[in-house]
Amino acid sequence: MKTSIATVSISGTLSDKLEAIAATGYDGIEIFEQDFIAFDGSPRDVGRMVRDHGLEITLFQPFRDFEGLPEPYRSKAFDRAERKFDLMGELGTDLVLYCSSCHPKALGGIDRAADDFAELGERAAARGMRVGYEALAWGKHVNDHRDAWEIVRRADHPNIGLILDSFHTLGRGIDPETIRRIPGDKIFFIQLADAPKIDMDLLYWSRHFRNMPGEGDLSVQAFMQAVMAAGYAGPISLEIFNDQFRGGSTRQVARDGYRSLIALMDDVRRAEPEIKLDLPKMPARVGVDGVSFVEFATRGAEARSLEDLLRTMGFERSGRHRNKAVTLWQQGDARIVVNEETEGHAGTAFNARGTTVCDIGLAVENAQAVTERAAALGTGLFSQPIGPGELDIPAIRGLSGSVLHFIDETSGLGDVWEVEFGAERVPAGAGITRIDHLAQTMSYEDMLSWTLFYTALFDMQKSPMVDVFDPDGLVRSQVVESPGGALRLTLNGADSHRTLAGRFLSETFGASVQHVALATDDIFATLDRLVERGFESLPMPQNYYDDLAARFDIAPDLLERMQSLNLLYDQDDRGAFFQTYSRAFAGGLFFEILQREAGYTGFGAPNAPFRIAAQKRLRRAKGVPGR
Repeated sequence: MKTSIATVSISGTLSDKLEAIAATGYDGIEIFEQDFIAFDGSPRDVGRMVRDHGLEITLFQPFRDFEGLPEPYRSKAFDRAERKFDLMGELGTDLVLYCSSCHPKALGGIDRAADDFAELGERAAARGMRVGYEALAWGKHVNDHRDAWEIVRRADHPNIGLILDSFHTLGRGIDPETIRRIPGDKIFFIQLADAPKIDMDLLYWSRHFRNMPGEGDLSVQAFMQAVMAAGYAGPISLEIFNDQFRGGSTRQVARDGYRSLIALMDDVRRAEPEIKLDLPKMPARVGVDGVSFVEFATRGAEARSLEDLLRTMGFERSGRHRNKAVTLWQQGDARIVVNEETEGHAGTAFNARGTTVCDIGLAVENAQAVTERAAALGTGLFSQPIGPGELDIPAIRGLSGSVLHFIDETSGLGDVWEVEFGAERVPAGAGITRIDHLAQTMSYEDMLSWTLFYTALFDMQKSPMVDVFDPDGLVRSQVVESPGGALRLTLNGADSHRTLAGRFLSETFGASVQHVALATDDIFATLDRLVERGFESLPMPQNYYDDLAARFDIAPDLLERMQSLNLLYDQDDRGAFFQTYSRAFAGGLFFEILQREAGYTGFGAPNAPFRIAAQKRLRRAKGVPGR
């Protein structure tokens, strides 16, 4: 299977793009005309440069407004075609994309268009070229791949074939199963793009909001299953028009695209085993059983403050690492690792960001399978020297330079706490049972990348993106979670330093985890114990509880108790939800304590603006700038 990407999909100069594409592992490129025209060199120079990077030009595009034109426009279109064939010969490619006409003078008619392409096929054959015809979703007369195929079929020329683009088919809601009836050898090229479901003009949607397969809401897998079942054997290419990607990291977007292609085609292979694909061998997406531990890099007075906070929340020190300045704090299945090492990954993380979450341990079904799949998807593995008596726990690089370690029970990795820390008992604690979820903060432009990272690697699904209102801006939030909610991650994208999330990013130089949410089965009993230990929750105003009384049927005595504990509340048709927060520490980190009742699976989203306002108010009260 050959992988390809259109040069328009990523940012930078043509040289920048080729370097990133080649380094990522693609086989070829669709060279977009604008990239070629802007380059200060001849077509022959461009072709040589592409090949010097170990790439091939899989497609030249686009040729617009060809078919169905009256004279003199028709003759001019054929003259343009001959000039493009000259250009393609110098570039060193034999396939060009013709998109369905939007010309105001274009005339309709399947036979008229077929006659034009039959004549074009003769001219192409004389030059050793091939022409692929694509139905634009907004084409004047042809906007459906079924009509485009009928034109190709009637043209009946070996040098004329069909180009299919997932966006043009799926964006119009056309059933991709119709592709299975098209002969595979007449499909000359495949372009892929996903997109969020947005009700807007098709052209504007396509030119600004496309994204990588798996990052949007379109049924790209069903499209590719139909394409492969038809017998297609050519390159599989990405054609992405996205304002965010055009201003993003050239290498990161290229890597995301490659990861999306490999993950997509692995899904196709598993859904239809009879389809043979030359893909890297990799395990299926791996199931996650929850968060095994959260590790903080910290030191000195900041470490003592963190430990004091953990004590007030009912954690006890249950082990000390046999070789390192690392301690284990635990209650129930919630484990917090405090790492005070001055060298290695934790030492580097602390030097860069101060106290920060440097490592997340995930309980998985098969730790080795995770790293094998990660490597096949182009994700960097992580390792550092193993000391005497230590276990070799598989790990990969995560968000913002953090690390993800993977622990499973079948390989004995679950014994790490006894083997390395000498932990023999689980402290009684104050009723906290486990880590419910983690909130990871990132730049908004990175959200699609990290959503893809998690959903391509693990058996996890994403929720629709929602807006969280900060008094000083907007934060976009999206949840990725495993079936049943064993692992829940909220990904929060900030595009302004004025928001609380944006301030956290700037003050911590890009730290990933902003808060850790801890679950309890009885939040009132837990908080009573925590208050006795000196825990200070985030103060909430009277207005919040007056509003609760108006919105929900809460008994007055219960509401009074909730207010005394600074408890926030939400409910839906499945159950109720209680939550409270610690006060912020170490540059904006904080803990959440929550209780889910019945089938409530949300995160108290309606409370987020009030929580953020309270946190900013407390910052200002301490003399910390709130903006």
